[in-house]
Amino acid sequence: MQSEQQILIELKKVSKVYGKGQAKMQALGGIDLVIERGDFVAVMGPSGSGKSTCMNVLGCLDTPTAGNYLFDGVDVGTLTRDQRALLRRYYLGFVFQGFNLLNRTSALENVELPLIYRGMAARERRAHALDALKLVGLNGWEDHTPGELSGGQQQRVAIARAIVTKPSVLLADEPTGNLDSSRSREIMELLSSFNSEQGITIVMVTHEPDMAAFAKRQIHFLDGLLASDASYKGQV
Repeated sequence: MQSEQQILIELKKVSKVYGKGQAKMQALGGIDLVIERGDFVAVMGPSGSGKSTCMNVLGCLDTPTAGNYLFDGVDVGTLTRDQRALLRRYYLGFVFQGFNLLNRTSALENVELPLIYRGMAARERRAHALDALKLVGLNGWEDHTPGELSGGQQQRVAIARAIVTKPSVLLADEPTGNLDSSRSREIMELLSSFNSEQGITIVMVTHEPDMAAFAKRQIHFLDGLLASDASYKGQV
């Protein structure tokens, strides 16, 4: 039986419907999902299966039509928009397929950005950003802009930006989608190290089985429902 202290994320009968009448489309059909602290979950499924909608709900970027989303025991549906923004700012980190870096600013300035939103003093946020870049293996690349970095290096900057706030959960949407196989493996090994060594809970959408194999657990969506949910023992 799962302990409440171990449960970080819980979805209870969560559904999401877009549109009305003939344009009505059910993206999620009342799913139940529990994610414990320190888990590493790969979310898989074909396009339109509901996995992206689920991730948007988990990231407080969208709200369910029905059901409950509990984060660390708090019903997110009872929070105001400002409170949900604070939840994102202090507890969630995001990594996207497209890196989403500011092109004319340095790697260091990109990583500092979430700390600016927190109102952290310049000297302190610089120290935190330097530490984060060092953790992702980019010590010495602080002053380079995204255009001066490879795709793999840009994704490392994006990961540093996501972890600089020391989030409880890292939500990664196709983090290796724009990378070759060698760089993809490097990024997955990096994410695995943050999960195993720092205890960061990771929820990652991917279409690639070899990338999903790095996770401790794989869940598959189909037609807005959870089709399967299994721990993965054959980690690469």
